[in-house]
Amino acid sequence: MTEHANKVVSVLRNAPGFKNLGVGDCTITRLGGLTNLVHLVDTGHERVIVRIPGEGTEEYIDRAVEITNAKAAWRAGVSAEVLWADSATGDMVTRAIDDITTMTPGFFASRDGAALRAGQALAKLHNSGERFEFRFELFAMIDDYLKVLSTRDVTLPEGYHDIVDAADPVKQALAANPLPLAPCHCDPLCENFLDDGNIMWIVDWEYSGMNDPLWDVGDLSVEAEMNAQQEAELLQGYFGRAPTGSEMGRVVIYKAMCDLLWTLWGLIQHADDNPAEDFWAYATTRFDRCKALMRDPDFDRHVAAVKAG
Repeated sequence: MTEHANKVVSVLRNAPGFKNLGVGDCTITRLGGLTNLVHLVDTGHERVIVRIPGEGTEEYIDRAVEITNAKAAWRAGVSAEVLWADSATGDMVTRAIDDITTMTPGFFASRDGAALRAGQALAKLHNSGERFEFRFELFAMIDDYLKVLSTRDVTLPEGYHDIVDAADPVKQALAANPLPLAPCHCDPLCENFLDDGNIMWIVDWEYSGMNDPLWDVGDLSVEAEMNAQQEAELLQGYFGRAPTGSEMGRVVIYKAMCDLLWTLWGLIQHADDNPAEDFWAYATTRFDRCKALMRDPDFDRHVAAVKAG
């Protein structure tokens, strides 16, 4: 921990008010993170988060874009304030949000109103009028991740390209009835949602960009392993009403497509020997779930509803 502590304090000294901070002047606690080193630093007067990017992430994350979007998310009132960041290294210091619970699928199931608050937070972001740098383009990102994987010694799950081909009607339906783009998180893992019981906060803007807003809603439903009741609560929080057939169709489509995309992301982590978890199991689990949803008899009905508008 001493080596990490020295690095964390070295980064923190760049932020205003921390220039003379020493390792002995604070308490440093390692937090979660699949690809980055994330630490809570408590000086006794202030609590901040120091994020140090993981090795290799510069290949697929634009840190300048991330920093710009993180600041916009703070202005939108849904995220932590960025105190200092370096677009060259990706090192970042943000103000800690106090008295929060880092969400998990279990907490989304057990904390009253959590899904509703998450829907409200996403709606607040999407309707904020802020503009993010970068355009999150699903099918272009799939192609980009495949290119990254072509430089790695890793095998795609059997049938992956068949499922990509089967997603072509989805691509056509979305193109036939596009929604206005909105500032989106694009990677709504449960752990990126922080709940204080009244407000749901959102952090970690590495993959953020302008996107179809219902991507965030569908993806969160998958990440939080929501049942039908939780998903209905999420949608009520987001829309303030029940969704239309076309809106529900987009949510279902994106539940499948997020698994398709993050399968490839997981394979990149696996190929890069990321020790955070078993990323081969992560990737194949997501791929199997994607196949099951796309082969559900109702899936084509949802695609048709999206195409009809």
